[in-house]
Amino acid sequence: MAESMKAIKSRIKSVENTRQITKAMELVATGKLRRAKERIEHSRPFFEILKKTLDDIERENRDFSSPFTRKAENKRTCRIVIAGDRGLAGGYNSNLFKAAAAQPGDLILPIGRKAVELYRRKGFEILSEEYAVADDVSVGNCGAMGEELAKAFLRGDFDRLTISYTSYVNVLTQTPASMEILPIVADDKPVEKTGLIIYEPSAEAVFDSIVPQYISGIIYGALCESIASELSARRAAMESANKNADEMISDLSLKYNRARQASITQEITEIVAGSES
Repeated sequence: MAESMKAIKSRIKSVENTRQITKAMELVATGKLRRAKERIEHSRPFFEILKKTLDDIERENRDFSSPFTRKAENKRTCRIVIAGDRGLAGGYNSNLFKAAAAQPGDLILPIGRKAVELYRRKGFEILSEEYAVADDVSVGNCGAMGEELAKAFLRGDFDRLTISYTSYVNVLTQTPASMEILPIVADDKPVEKTGLIIYEPSAEAVFDSIVPQYISGIIYGALCESIASELSARRAAMESANKNADEMISDLSLKYNRARQASITQEITEIVAGSES
C-alpha cells in the first residue's frame, strides 16, 4: 500500500510539472497573439490597394496584355506553403497540409520548419529552405520572394503559383485556405471610372512592375494570418491540456487520499488485533 501511495504521489508531481509548462506556453501564446493580430490589421490595406490597382489597369485598358495574366496550361504548379515552426498546436499543421493538397511534380516553397520537414521527407522539389523559421521571415524576405517568384514565372519554371496558409478568423476559429496568385485574374466587379488615367511608359509596364510587390504583399499577409492562427491554436491546445491536467491531478489526489485512508485503517486494525491478543 505504501508503494502504491508513493507511485500515486510521484504521478501527481509529474502532472503538476507538466501543467506548469503548458500553462507557461499558454501565457506566452496569449501575449504574442496580441501583437500578431496587430500585424494582420496593418498588412491588409497594402495588399488591398495593390490588388485594386492591378484590377483597374487590366480592366480600363483595351488590348491589355501581360505575361502575368496568361492562362495557366497546368504544366507545373509552384505552391507556397506556410506552416508552423513547432508542434503542440492541435491540428494546425496537419489541417494545413491537407488543404495544400500538393501533387507529385509540384515545386514547393515551404515557410516554417514543419513545412520544410514534411516536403523534404516526401521528396518534393523544394525551391528554397531559406525560410525554415516562419517567425524570422521579415517584410524584406517577402519582398525578395516576390521578386524571385515573378522572375521564375516569366522564365517558365512554372505556369501557376498558389499559396496555402491558415486564415485567422478569431481566437477560436482558424481556417486552412489556399488561393491562386498567378496568373492574375481581374475582379469582375464593375468599376466606376472617374477619368482617363495615363500610365508611363505603358499600362503593361506599370502592371508588370507592381506584380512582384503584389506577390510579396500576399505572402506577408498570409504569413501574418498564419502566425496568429498558430498562436491561437497553441493557446487553445495548452488551455485544454491545463484542464486535463487539473482533472488528472484531482483524480489522482482522490486515489491518494483513499489509499492513505485505507493504510491508516489497516494500521488501526492491526493495532486493535494486537492488543486483543
